[in-house]
Amino acid sequence: MENKILITVGRQIGSGGLQVARMVAERLGIEVYDKNLLMITARESGIAPEFFDKLDEKPSALGRFARFIGLRDSVYADSGIYSDDGSLSGDDLFALQSKVICRIADSGPGVFVGRCADYVLRDYPGLFSVFITADEDNRIGKVMEREGLSAAEARKFIESAERKRAAYYNYYTFKKWGDGASYDVCLNTSRFGLERTADIIVEMCETFCRK
Repeated sequence: MENKILITVGRQIGSGGLQVARMVAERLGIEVYDKNLLMITARESGIAPEFFDKLDEKPSALGRFARFIGLRDSVYADSGIYSDDGSLSGDDLFALQSKVICRIADSGPGVFVGRCADYVLRDYPGLFSVFITADEDNRIGKVMEREGLSAAEARKFIESAERKRAAYYNYYTFKKWGDGASYDVCLNTSRFGLERTADIIVEMCETFCRK
């Protein structure tokens, strides 16, 4: 592809959004960034990965929770990210992660899954934001199979996880998670299937890049 393309993928629980993102990345020959963003951010900031896991996709309302030894020796030592007492909040971790997302976007194309990447990269040319959804029955069935839950348990699991995901997204982006107006395109994998959904995104991106 002649121009750098940055694809962000938001997704409902059980929609297959992560699988679609990986398929898109494979078809385009570019990297996909999801949980590995946490490891990259931890490595570059000098913060233990488990602290990122605790606050992953959670809003700052959880409060300041820990102190970190060695943060002042990290690549962000003079960035103003941390407070004088060395503690970090969800806001701090979001800022660190956002810096990594922007650095990756500066250096090349990529597919970014979740983590408000569509908002973080909103001013980047070539940004293409996608939201992946699916019918409720299909999502419940997927979670039942994946988590070993009953239908009722899977529904509660989805509702709880999506409340947290929406709270995180809405808190940091000032937009509404899952609202079509927040994205360039929304696709339903129950209608198209995972493979065809990935194909559609690739086709749209290739057309978009030629503009």
